[in-house]
Amino acid sequence: MSARLRALPTLMVASTGCAMTVLDTNIVAIVLPDIARDLNASFAQVEWVISAYVLCFASLLLPAGAIADRYGRKRVFLAGIAGFAVASLMCGMASSPSLLFVSRALQGVGAAFLLAPALAIIGHAFHDERERDSAWAMWGGMMGLTMVLSPLLGGVIAALAGWRWAFFVNLPICLALAAAAVRCITDSRNEAARKLDPAGIVLFAASMLGITSALIHGQEQGWTAAGTLARFAGGLAALALFVFAETRHREPMLDLTLFKQRRFVGAIVAMFAYAGCAQVMASLLPLLLQNGFALTALQAGGAMLAFALAMLVFPQVGRRLGAWIAGYQILALGLGVVAIGNLLAATGAYGASLPLLFSGMFVLGAGGGLLNGETQKAIMGTVPPNRAGMASGISTTSRFSGILLGFAILSGILATSARGHLSSTNGGRPFADAVIAGDLPRALAMIPSASRDSTAQLAQQAYAAGFATALGMAAVCSAGAALIVLGLMRQGTNASLSIPPDASRELIR
Repeated sequence: MSARLRALPTLMVASTGCAMTVLDTNIVAIVLPDIARDLNASFAQVEWVISAYVLCFASLLLPAGAIADRYGRKRVFLAGIAGFAVASLMCGMASSPSLLFVSRALQGVGAAFLLAPALAIIGHAFHDERERDSAWAMWGGMMGLTMVLSPLLGGVIAALAGWRWAFFVNLPICLALAAAAVRCITDSRNEAARKLDPAGIVLFAASMLGITSALIHGQEQGWTAAGTLARFAGGLAALALFVFAETRHREPMLDLTLFKQRRFVGAIVAMFAYAGCAQVMASLLPLLLQNGFALTALQAGGAMLAFALAMLVFPQVGRRLGAWIAGYQILALGLGVVAIGNLLAATGAYGASLPLLFSGMFVLGAGGGLLNGETQKAIMGTVPPNRAGMASGISTTSRFSGILLGFAILSGILATSARGHLSSTNGGRPFADAVIAGDLPRALAMIPSASRDSTAQLAQQAYAAGFATALGMAAVCSAGAALIVLGLMRQGTNASLSIPPDASRELIR
């Protein structure tokens, strides 16, 4: 039996662990309106269901990888599975929004300690370059297929079992995965692993928490409210302290000297814009389909195929384009396509046109697909091989930070705009808050029965119009990012730099 065949069970187990993090995120996006209605949640609380998970995930991926390298990848992988399973059980049993998003934060911690060692396990299992490339291709296929199928699975779960099973479904998967990991994975570690940077970890997490909290608090309490401004100040202060601490640390979590290179900064801008204007739509678009167009969860899951299939197919198009145009041009093209897709989707949302919305979703997914593989490649191609591990970590953190802040910013724009459209309704602010949270039955209970039908239509139109404003802002940001990328990266040539094996484990779709 060849080494590749012997390592295949390891690849399948580790890839399944990675796929679980995508599966969970996309299923939860489909059931968010059901959660809002069942738990009587505000829109801010709905935002925290997504944001708490991504915040902990993004903040702990780098330290989780370092801990796995130092103390054993199999051991940390099993711990991540256990933590993810326990947190999933807590999410499914949550009786209030607060308990749910605290449980989601713990689930994000488990996901970080599940994903980081899984990637390292794959990188360690395949030593030959050709076999390694084949393994990462299989891993990418599993991740892409999971992204396509998870919205459909979320719709089926919501229709047949209820939103709590979006979390309970993780339990048997985790049990089977743990049993397979014990049997198939050989433990490994790196005795020369980089030391942890506790100050950097805490300050980075605090900065993301402060800024995200300010964005969520601002749409609910006002952008100039004292609490909002205090949160912004705290987040920015933590960010400044983080930068200061990293310049003083001997082995920093983030090497700021890399940002002296214009092409590296351009590649990071492309990654951040891709995550915040395209990839984040996997969590946002199901809200528009259900709350703005009155689709069921099952219908919304099916409709997400327009976005997910394009995201799956167009990385192959990007690879073919690479034979004809430079990498930075593919980045700018992808961001331009994302801008067009967001603009088409905004037009469809504002005009209540599902065909136009679906067209925009497909174009948006196509732009995201062009960027999906190219962003990581561009970042790795702007640094020397001996800095590839650090650059790959920055890339991963940029991706999930972009998703986190993109979700918070666009959700804030959606809520603020929709409230403006609903300001003249008889129900006032409580009515608008219920509509924005996705709980239309609760909102209509505040309205006289004789006018509920017309008010329901108005509420859906207002929600879609607010969403159109958010999509329009995403279009502006992605178009602006395309220009920035062109300005920063067109000077000089894209050097062809080899990527060390350890860096490839950071590739995350």
